[in-house]
Amino acid sequence: MRSELYIDGKWTAAANGRTFDVVNPATEEVIHRIAAATAEDVDVAVKAARRAFDKDGWPKLSGAQRAKYLRAIADGIRARQSEIARLEVIDNGKPFPEADWDVADAAGCFDFYAGLAEQLDNNPEEPIALADARFTSKAVKEPIGVAGAIIPWNYPLLMAAWKVAPALAAGCTVVLKPAEVT
Repeated sequence: MRSELYIDGKWTAAANGRTFDVVNPATEEVIHRIAAATAEDVDVAVKAARRAFDKDGWPKLSGAQRAKYLRAIADGIRARQSEIARLEVIDNGKPFPEADWDVADAAGCFDFYAGLAEQLDNNPEEPIALADARFTSKAVKEPIGVAGAIIPWNYPLLMAAWKVAPALAAGCTVVLKPAEVT
């Protein structure tokens, strides 16, 4: 496990150097210490995500190119599925079979949105069927900027995947704030 924050493509300590305990809810044992992000850290993360969006070209990549990254994330999760599931058990208190399923589903989520990212190349606008013929509607899929994602404690990895994968697929960049208890 890493103890640092991941900001701007590198691992870094919190600006104030503080950490907090990660506690196994089943035993109340401290299993790790992790960086306690501050408002200053969030500002740095948002600026890095904004730069990646505005200048580094993430939204300019084709959907197929973004899909390669999303599938690589899925493959990385699958390669360490049992290890990640065991960490979810001691970090969250879930039974192993449920944690294992959640981790597999997180990988599947990245695969699913990789496919949608590829579809964006050919169909950036999609008509939406409405019950009333007097009206029309369409979904326009375009990156809008930096997405902020706040994750609850009960499905730490899976809910992160549910937020991060679609944002990245659409060409957005993301700042992720997990729950302090997981």
